[in-house]
Amino acid sequence: MAGKKQLPPVRVVNDDEKADPVTVTSAIAAGSRLDELRAMRRVLAAHIDNENTLARDLAALMRQAREISKEIEEMEAQEAERAKDAEVQDGNISTAWRPEAI
Repeated sequence: MAGKKQLPPVRVVNDDEKADPVTVTSAIAAGSRLDELRAMRRVLAAHIDNENTLARDLAALMRQAREISKEIEEMEAQEAERAKDAEVQDGNISTAWRPEAI
């Protein structure tokens, strides 16, 4: 069964979401660095879940997947912080006083 490929899992996107690029190549061509990392993580996950993956390769795949996931989390946190900063600078943040916020 060598050469048999396993497809990555499919996720339905909501109306307000952007679909992730399908392949690493399309993520590199049309996406951001975050899209590239997500595509790489999908490929790694497919290889990790594949029953034909050799045990000797699993540790390296898991380590790489862990590093990519960590990098994705860091980039998402940075994007959230940038969006929050932009919201504050634009004056769109709610400044109403709320006692439960204390």
